[in-house]
Amino acid sequence: MDHHIDDMFIHMKTTLTIDDTVMARLKRESARTGRTMSELVEIALRRLLQTKPDPVDLPPLPSFTSGGALVDIADREALYQAMEGR
Repeated sequence: MDHHIDDMFIHMKTTLTIDDTVMARLKRESARTGRTMSELVEIALRRLLQTKPDPVDLPPLPSFTSGGALVDIADREALYQAMEGR
């Protein structure tokens, strides 16, 4: 009898307590996709536990001095005039 470790899968059976609402959605998704609930839970856990890249430190945003407001935006007429280029 020839055994290859590569061909062996180790499965662990366990008991989980899952909220009724989540379980109902899991059952619907299982029926919709034709996958077992175990497959769907395993996929979700693999995605949750996969290594995520370290966050990248972004350089600070540039700042500038605008020289102040050109129009009081509370003054509707002045705002319209500035938008129309008058």
